[in-house]
Amino acid sequence: MKNIAVIGAGTMGNGIAHTFAQNGYNVKLIDVSENSLIRGINTIEKNLDRMLSKEKISQAEKESTLGNITTHTDIKNGVKEVQLVVEAATENESLKLKIFKDLSDSCNDDVILATNTSSISITKIATAVNNPARVIGMHFMNPVPIMKLVEVIKGYNTSTEVLDTVFKLSENIDKVPVEVNDYPGFVANRILMPMINEAIETLYNGVAGVYEIDTVMKLGMAHPMGPLQLADFIGLDVCLSILNVMYDGFKNPKYAPCPLLVNMVTAGKLGVKSGEGFYDYSENRKAEVIAKQFQK
Repeated sequence: MKNIAVIGAGTMGNGIAHTFAQNGYNVKLIDVSENSLIRGINTIEKNLDRMLSKEKISQAEKESTLGNITTHTDIKNGVKEVQLVVEAATENESLKLKIFKDLSDSCNDDVILATNTSSISITKIATAVNNPARVIGMHFMNPVPIMKLVEVIKGYNTSTEVLDTVFKLSENIDKVPVEVNDYPGFVANRILMPMINEAIETLYNGVAGVYEIDTVMKLGMAHPMGPLQLADFIGLDVCLSILNVMYDGFKNPKYAPCPLLVNMVTAGKLGVKSGEGFYDYSENRKAEVIAKQFQK
């Protein structure tokens, strides 16, 4: 297996493309937006330059990585002659179902179809495909080139052969695959999102402020960043979407999103991507300035 297609040139998609390309795979990066593809390639080049400045890669490795990536705006042309497709589009069930229907129509029956979904049922996504045994979850962590974990999610119909192939492939790109069963939120987000939601509830209830909550979790629990900072980094809209998937899937009130989170997303305060969430990112992307509405 040497030819990979990645659908979606956003944060996760360009990170996945970067990782495969850096490990010698031919990558076709697909997005309906030409501008998104340009931004995606620019991000990959900036990340490679950062690695080059830290002497983690050579100039030749940078050029080789970029040379392994081609861009496409059409799925049918982009997935020609690939052995694996990794979908990394927006976390929207109807969009993913449409993409997988298109993939089913465009790919050979033996092409493995993986989704980077962080919460949506693999079994449900596989219903859009004429051979659901080849559909699997590959949930990479952000930032993809750095984070080692890949949650490998086996849907109800995923074959053992496909599972084994994806495990080996993940190891080939220097990741650590972990098998997870197909339940809402899988493992990472089933544990992480309630923690983030509880941190937002703690702020909402006036127990402590943004800085205090994040500092307790960083210094007291040895987390590299606080839960509110992490929520901003992930995107508050993404956090809300995942919590809604778990709430709908389990019908358990412990997964119900905090009203503060709902209001912030409605107001367009999405975190780093919008310039403001729990922190203000208007001057830089570091969580150094508390957003005005949360300042004491």
